[in-house]
Amino acid sequence: MVADPSPLPPTLLLVVDLIDTDTGLAEVEDDQGRTYAFPAAWLPQAADGQAYRVSVSGQGVQFVAEAGGAARLREKSKQTLLEFSDDFSGEVAPPGEDGQP
Repeated sequence: MVADPSPLPPTLLLVVDLIDTDTGLAEVEDDQGRTYAFPAAWLPQAADGQAYRVSVSGQGVQFVAEAGGAARLREKSKQTLLEFSDDFSGEVAPPGEDGQP
């Protein structure tokens, strides 16, 4: 198996969406829009809505709580939605879906 040659970003912002107390997993979203789960025990003082700056080095992975990180991630998500366009003017509707028989 060949490792993915794409470089990791120097740091990543994660926000805990939910901690499942039954499984011990934290469901998180990162600043790239990806969601996944991993052990909540990896996160210092893990709590719903807590943000962490994650850095990867030859020494391992480090999670550092980041004040205001959750608000920044929400603002970025809002901006992405505002930039999204539902312009379908160039598309042709299939027969019967344009209001014509």
